[in-house]
Amino acid sequence: MSVFKILRAAERAALDAEGRFAGSADDRRDGFVHLSAAHQVEGTLRRHFAGEEGLWLLALAKERLGDALRWEASRGGEAFPHLFRPLEAADVVWAAPLPLRDGRHVLPALG
Repeated sequence: MSVFKILRAAERAALDAEGRFAGSADDRRDGFVHLSAAHQVEGTLRRHFAGEEGLWLLALAKERLGDALRWEASRGGEAFPHLFRPLEAADVVWAAPLPLRDGRHVLPALG
């Protein structure tokens, strides 16, 4: 089972170059790396990344995240996955670009 992280192109490049990603400005402000479950990815894209080009979706293996992965109430009281450590390149199962088509991001199969 996977959880997901959306990265901008520069953030993806930093992860690739450094082997770790401490988080976006919002992540660092909140003290954890914001993640999404499969059913939450589309809503996260609409709410926080609408119309942005150059995005990447990373699938992360939950078992590799260990105790640093916590599910906490967020938007509307729904539980979202939060990572309380930097994201490591070794956590990534796969990464896929999120191209725009008619102003909406095209998602890969998340099953």
